[in-house]
Amino acid sequence: MMAMRQAFVATLIVASFTAAGSAVAVRAQAVHDDILPPSILFATSTGYWEDDGNSLAVERAPTTTQSVSTEDAKPQQRHGYYKLFAVRQPDKTSKVYLQQIAQSDIGPAIVSTAELQEISDLKPYVTDIRPENSSGFIKEPGFFATIYLKTDPAAEPDGWTVLIDEFGDITVEKATN
Repeated sequence: MMAMRQAFVATLIVASFTAAGSAVAVRAQAVHDDILPPSILFATSTGYWEDDGNSLAVERAPTTTQSVSTEDAKPQQRHGYYKLFAVRQPDKTSKVYLQQIAQSDIGPAIVSTAELQEISDLKPYVTDIRPENSSGFIKEPGFFATIYLKTDPAAEPDGWTVLIDEFGDITVEKATN
C-alpha cells in the first residue's frame, strides 16, 4: 500500500512539473513571438541622423511641402539611427523597409517607415543585409547598407546598396564593384 502511495505521489509530482514546464514554455514562446515576427528575415540598425524637430520624416515620395511643426509646438532637437529590414511574403519573396528611429531618454521610437519600392518591385529573395561596418553607432550623419538578393531562386545573389546622405536623400541602386 505504501509503495502504491509513493508511486501515485511521484506520478502527481512529475505531472505537475511537466504541466508547469509546458505552461512556462508556452508563455515564453508568446513573449518571443511579440518581440520579432517570424516573417522578419534580416535587419540591420546603423547610421545616424539628427534634426531640429522641424524636418519631415524620411519618405520615399513626399506628400507635403509644409513644415511638420505648428506655431504652438516648439521644435526640439532630435537624433537617432536607421533600421533596414526584409519581410518575407507568403510567396517567399521579400519586401524591404527603411525606418527612421529617434533615440531619447525614454528609449527608441519609430519616426517613419518607408518601403523601398525599388527593391520590393523586384520581388526578391533576400539572402542578407549588411551594414557598412559593424562598429556600432556612427556619429556622422547618413546610412549605408548592402542588401543581397536573388530575383531567381537558383541564381547567385546580387548586391544592392541603400545610401542616405547627410541631407537625408535616399539612393537605392545595384552595387558596382
